[in-house]
Amino acid sequence: MEKARRYSKKREALIQALQASTEHPSAEMLYATVKEQFPDLSLGTVYRNLSQMRQDGTIISVATVAGQERYDANIDEHTHFICRNCHQVIDLFDVRLEDDHIAEAAEKYGHNIESQELILRGVCTDCRKAVN
Repeated sequence: MEKARRYSKKREALIQALQASTEHPSAEMLYATVKEQFPDLSLGTVYRNLSQMRQDGTIISVATVAGQERYDANIDEHTHFICRNCHQVIDLFDVRLEDDHIAEAAEKYGHNIESQELILRGVCTDCRKAVN
């Protein structure tokens, strides 16, 4: 039997902060944002809630960037670009693996593929401009 969770103002503030962000924040970034509203908030509370929200499917973990796990409240299938210089995580909505490639992989390896995650890495436009 699944344990029901009580409503929590802190959890609600965390999800709202994550939904309002486009930078794919880490737990530490979210902690700094929500701590202003809840001075008694602990980093452990942030990590526990992010873990639970990830298990519930409310959020996704994008990747570990510069040693910090980064999160996204947009759970719709989309691609991410991670800049190796500034560590910015950027949503790309029109880039994905072709369905026939996924079908080929499923057939070749015998797996039932239910979703895909594509992460592209390189140098973002801002960092490229800074070099020139």
